[in-house]
Amino acid sequence: MQLRGKAWKYGANVDTDVIIPARYLTTSDPKVLAPHCMEDLDPEFATKVSPGDMIVAETNFGCGSSREHAPVAIKGAGISCVIAKSFARIFYRNAINTGLPILECPEAVDGISQGNVLSIELETGRITNLTTGEKFTAVPFPPFVREIIAAGGLMKYVKARMG
Repeated sequence: MQLRGKAWKYGANVDTDVIIPARYLTTSDPKVLAPHCMEDLDPEFATKVSPGDMIVAETNFGCGSSREHAPVAIKGAGISCVIAKSFARIFYRNAINTGLPILECPEAVDGISQGNVLSIELETGRITNLTTGEKFTAVPFPPFVREIIAAGGLMKYVKARMG
């Protein structure tokens, strides 16, 4: 799977309360959550992001509560991938469960600036900064995790496997 989009860069410890504030947790509908994605950190994020864009962040992205609403909101906002130096473990699993691709790659985070255009090949973990020409490699997901992401999340994957 090939992804392409603009980078939206954030710092360390972006928690789930910032990704989708608790006041919006009355639904799990991505279309309802998406306009509020990142609004407490970047109030205009949802209006600026384009389908396919990517979030690039420092360490411990997705820390805080274990809500699946955070990756649902990110994906609903049109973000195709999150690249970070590290992820909170529960966010990491929730992202896979909801079909949101995420990659850990400290070198890429250091080499990407706000607004750079990126290309990602999920099968190889290759991240190319099309703005600067720099290339980075994240450890790619194993095939079964790529299948879950390609299916749109764990529940869709299981339903497809069960026929």
